[in-house]
Amino acid sequence: MDQKGPTEKKTPGFVKRLIIIACCLFGILTLLIIQFFRIQITEEKIWQQRADKQHYFVVTEPFLRGTFYSNTDIRKTHISDPQPLVFDIKKYHLYVDALSIPFSNKEIVAKNIYSIIRDQALDKDTFFSQIQKKSRSRKLASRLDPSVRDLILDWWRPYAAKNKLPINAIYFVSDYQRAYPFGKLLGQTLHTIREKKDEVSKQAVPTGGLEYRFHSYLKGREGKRKMMRSPRHSFDIGEVIQQPENGCDIYLTVNHVLQAICEEEIERGVKEVKAGGGWAVMMDPRSGDILALAQYPFFYPDKYNEYFNDKTLIKHTQVRAATDAHEPASVTKAFTVAIALMANDELLKRGEPPLFDPEEKIAVADGTFPGRVSPIKDTKPAKYLNMDMAIQRSSNIYVGRLIQRVVNRLGNEWYRNALIETFGLGIKTGIELPSESPGVLPKPGRKYPNGKPEWSGPTPFSLAMGHNLQANSLQLLRAFAVFANGGYLVSPNLIRKIIAPDPEGGKTTLSDRTGEERKKEFPHVLSRPIVNRVVQSVKYVSKNGGGGRRGDVRGYTEAVKSGTAKKIINGKYSTEKYCASFIGFTPVENPAFVMIVVIDEPDTRYKEGVGSTYYGSVAAAPVFKRIAERSLEYLGIPPDDPYGYSPNDPRFDRDKADWVKQSMNLQEKFEMWNK
Repeated sequence: MDQKGPTEKKTPGFVKRLIIIACCLFGILTLLIIQFFRIQITEEKIWQQRADKQHYFVVTEPFLRGTFYSNTDIRKTHISDPQPLVFDIKKYHLYVDALSIPFSNKEIVAKNIYSIIRDQALDKDTFFSQIQKKSRSRKLASRLDPSVRDLILDWWRPYAAKNKLPINAIYFVSDYQRAYPFGKLLGQTLHTIREKKDEVSKQAVPTGGLEYRFHSYLKGREGKRKMMRSPRHSFDIGEVIQQPENGCDIYLTVNHVLQAICEEEIERGVKEVKAGGGWAVMMDPRSGDILALAQYPFFYPDKYNEYFNDKTLIKHTQVRAATDAHEPASVTKAFTVAIALMANDELLKRGEPPLFDPEEKIAVADGTFPGRVSPIKDTKPAKYLNMDMAIQRSSNIYVGRLIQRVVNRLGNEWYRNALIETFGLGIKTGIELPSESPGVLPKPGRKYPNGKPEWSGPTPFSLAMGHNLQANSLQLLRAFAVFANGGYLVSPNLIRKIIAPDPEGGKTTLSDRTGEERKKEFPHVLSRPIVNRVVQSVKYVSKNGGGGRRGDVRGYTEAVKSGTAKKIINGKYSTEKYCASFIGFTPVENPAFVMIVVIDEPDTRYKEGVGSTYYGSVAAAPVFKRIAERSLEYLGIPPDDPYGYSPNDPRFDRDKADWVKQSMNLQEKFEMWNK
């Protein structure tokens, strides 16, 4: 009988387990596929970012802040390359990826790098502690020169290769720093930017001046560069993932040579009379372009912290020609006689007799005026004067008499409007600088904070001689330019062009003020006959008998006026502090420039053979003369008065020198009237 083995049957339990295992495997596979899909497709960016953080890091790619350029086109026959006054130079910030450096190597790395940058690094303890940190990015030093960077790399690269360290464990982030090739030149006008950038915008923070006024043009936008953490990755290779955008370049009206001349002479002038400070502004009278804007004591932009941390130095950071308004004193007398001549024309239009004749013999012995408690006095008393004598001798009483006639015939409002509309007094010039003072010009019917009226009966007589009003130096320069350019009220200007970099490497002009069309915008405020007549009078100021003879520019004709004003201290006129000024233009027929020199708080001592040193004709006139002579020589402008030198100079010729005969005739007439 055959025997068969037991029949093998797959029990339901076995099948069930097999199905469960299969389902589990399928489920696991499905989960893997889902997870793969989630990681690779749905969350690809998230995981890619995590991976990049482990293998890559992003550094900023700096932009170039815009450059300021000098006006090298001022010498028409001389072609010059663009001359930067302020520009960015490349610097490097040193960082360490401390986690990439083994503990056994950290002390050696710290010691060797610190020995190279000892003078520019953190203090030694802090420096060493930064490398010990568990951090991917720690700054070790700021603004290193390229040469210092190269020294560090020359040591680091061989050391990193020998010890199999990631080359990028020590890395640099490039940046830019403002550079001043001429140091303090034009310091107050340009200003600078702070060392630390704004934490949010990552933009530089200007401290004032043109850096502040044109920040929106000068600033750029940072780019980004991606770097890899790898022992084999080249230190300098990285993918630029966002290109930086550089700032705009600004071309100024200021010429660096004229600026240097003015700065040298204003420093010398301030020291000669032991003054508290001083400034000089030179302008093209036809375009309003500022050719030089010098001030002493100087402001060094790269040392701005020293100035802003000392209250006594802050005023030296301001452009005082714009921010400081003072009484113009006798400078205003040229405006006064012009307004009197305008009144003549106005009365003739109305069919009425004229106000006065410039040759008229006017009594000036009595300085009593309606409403004044004390009479007006002249520093050089006389009995009778005409307009030329009065301007030459700077008579307060004469101009007071003229304005007395003006307000009696035409009224206070007509007189005040002439000061504003013809000469721009009481209103800002619009110069491209922050904090310009509008000055002070009284108004009939308006009151001071203490309740007293701004305009009273004696006010016009005070205004006529430059008292009871205030103006900044740019306003006075604009006003005097009316006589130099044939009667136009120009707008002082510091900017010639603004050029923006093109993303493709080209350049785009955003603003251009160099064309002739800009000059057509200036209003014609004074007729040519009046201009010529006033210029004739002010030409006497620098000649024999005139108070401005120390401002006589040898070999050239000039039209000038001096001013000496008491400063107002705590609401009262000081008897010890003065503001001395001297303003004018040369040559007379085709002026190269109009210029004002202000000496603030000169010494009040008496100098033998000269007089009191606080007068504008003593403190400021010699500075005007020296600046003018040096500047005309630099500009290549030939003398228009080749015989107009001092009597001891062999080139002097009394018969041929400009305005000598006229001055002698005027002196003879004065002596005849005032025996």
